[in-house]
Amino acid sequence: MTGDLLSIGSGGLVGFALGLLGGGGSILAVPLLVYVVDVRSPHVAIGTSALAVAANAFVGLIAHSRAGTVKWPCAATFAAAGVAGALVGAQLGKMVDGQRLLFLFGLVMLAVAAAMFSPRAAGGYPGVRIDRAIALRLVATGLLVGLLSGFFGIGGGFLIVPAIMLGSGMATINAVGCSLVSVGTFGLATALSYAWAGMVDWRVAGLFILGGIGGGLMGVALARRLAGRRGLLTRLFAGVVVVVAGFILWRSAPRIFG
Repeated sequence: MTGDLLSIGSGGLVGFALGLLGGGGSILAVPLLVYVVDVRSPHVAIGTSALAVAANAFVGLIAHSRAGTVKWPCAATFAAAGVAGALVGAQLGKMVDGQRLLFLFGLVMLAVAAAMFSPRAAGGYPGVRIDRAIALRLVATGLLVGLLSGFFGIGGGFLIVPAIMLGSGMATINAVGCSLVSVGTFGLATALSYAWAGMVDWRVAGLFILGGIGGGLMGVALARRLAGRRGLLTRLFAGVVVVVAGFILWRSAPRIFG
């Protein structure tokens, strides 16, 4: 019962962060599964996290699709290339020692925190249409981001949004909507790869998703009240990510270099 409550609570925390900030919360899923829920294998934690992140992303995508913010041709091109990268990344991740993988994950968390400290550019063209040049750029950036997403089992929203903007030149609001297509498909591809190897805890994943839905609803509700302070909230959350990354590096480094 305690483990179930911890799974639901951890999922709720991730969902709350995603709903409040619009991205980045999934970076906490793996450390929460390893250090709070006590999933012993880092690989199982990554596979389970990927499944939960994918489910939460697809739920969010429904709202963005209804609002008309998703540029489907651009989103599909980026996601298709990213899935290929995610499958390769997942295979490479399973070949790396679990503690080394956690150490590298801590370094990625620091990079994500740095991106969160830098506010996104609000520019871009909301009426962008895909052409050959845009498609090639989206394929290139999608492969790279998908590789990183699959290797570490993260949603990668804070990587995907600027990558889509770089590849297409679209506005931020459209890139956020398109990113959920990729977060969901990358996570699902990674989860399927890990599930095939028996590295997904289905019970924990279900509880994590359940908590994430509830937490996400609360996060969205609070975000509407604190819309003017989104930048401050993002920077505060980035500080939390830095602290968690430091903890992961501190715990895993002695097992690698000791």
